[in-house]
Amino acid sequence: MKKVAFHNLGCKVNAYEMELMQQNFRENGFDIVPFGERADIYIINTCTVTNIADRKSRQMLHKAKSLNKDAIVVAAGCYVETDRERALKDESIDIIVGNKDKKDILNIIWNYIREREDSGKEGECPYSVYETVSSLTDHTRAYIKVQDGCDQYCSYCIIPFSRGHVISRNEEETLKEIRELAEDGCREFVITGIHLSSYGLDMPYNTVAKDGSYHNEALTVLIEKAALIPGVRRIRLGSLEPRIITCEFLARMRALDCFCPHFHLSLQSGSNEVLKRMNRRYDVEEYEQKTELIRKYFDHPAITTDIIVGFPGETEEEFKETRDYLNRIDFYEAHIFAYSRRKGTVADGMKDQLTRNQKSERSAFLLKDSAIRKKRFMEYYMGRKETILVEETVEIDGRPYLVGYNKEYVKCGFCKEGDTGSSGSFMEGTVKGFINDDMLLLV
Repeated sequence: MKKVAFHNLGCKVNAYEMELMQQNFRENGFDIVPFGERADIYIINTCTVTNIADRKSRQMLHKAKSLNKDAIVVAAGCYVETDRERALKDESIDIIVGNKDKKDILNIIWNYIREREDSGKEGECPYSVYETVSSLTDHTRAYIKVQDGCDQYCSYCIIPFSRGHVISRNEEETLKEIRELAEDGCREFVITGIHLSSYGLDMPYNTVAKDGSYHNEALTVLIEKAALIPGVRRIRLGSLEPRIITCEFLARMRALDCFCPHFHLSLQSGSNEVLKRMNRRYDVEEYEQKTELIRKYFDHPAITTDIIVGFPGETEEEFKETRDYLNRIDFYEAHIFAYSRRKGTVADGMKDQLTRNQKSERSAFLLKDSAIRKKRFMEYYMGRKETILVEETVEIDGRPYLVGYNKEYVKCGFCKEGDTGSSGSFMEGTVKGFINDDMLLLV
């Protein structure tokens, strides 16, 4: 039983955890095969952030069993944390693994096989466990998980129930992982977590609160130390809460040559009344001040966000406030999500739930606006020199392009003909136009 296939759903933290699981299996002699192929073990790293995520998780679990009815199908992650009863009844699932048990997945599978075969085998699992990702295959960017859990309890969100309380990762262990990956050739690192802004809140020396905002010293120091590691050329941050943005934080990030000025600031709504119902910890005035502060410290930062459309009780006026607010802040990108009811959350019991059609119509308006803002942001680079970290070769309209991102996470491409660049290399060129709506042309 040596062939194992993985499928990941959900956030960057899930992606990191799947990378770790894959490494555990690979280092213990298993063959990692594509998910669509026949395997002895299928591991689906599930997500539960929306009802659609739940449904996709179930679909992939059922697909795995259909690929090989005799295979061991493992459901790991958030979906089984929040709907364990349904998962236990699902005949496609052989093993359930919660988020905190992912590191022990080899041992769990070993014990399952031993019990199923009634082989009489005794002793501990013969496989070794790797608690950090020490190598990457065909990756130029590594996600570094530094934190798990969330204590915010937004009224719409099920994640605190699936991930638990905030737990911060040891700084020394994190830096060791980054050092090993840099030695292995990785050049860009994304510091991420379930609620990254809470990193260090469980550490005694971390945050000093003042007027609602706080300087996160633990996260700041971690980034500064990571920037000193040889081979680290770029550092990005995952999603942040507005209140973590302070003058000190921005000044210290600006001083780092490898820091990428791409700030994903969670917003969710441009209406104060909706934010209150969501149990968010800021208002639109404070949020706008934070974006102004970022633009004071960086010339052309990429500011992106998330928006939930059609939250319970969202009126036409509140939606208009959100639409106007997004245009005023002038985000590079806004990820639009239709509100999804999650059993067990406060919002699930709220009155005035909007219809699917209402949410779809409003989403369409915001997506159209977002496309206009994105194009305007990208036009800024016309005629400018930009450096990208090449990630892949992509064929577009019959021509091969070396594709990667600049520091603001804008996708760019070189026509490969005559170029000697390859995945993992840095290339500089002048922006001459658009390859398509999502990519700039470098020459």
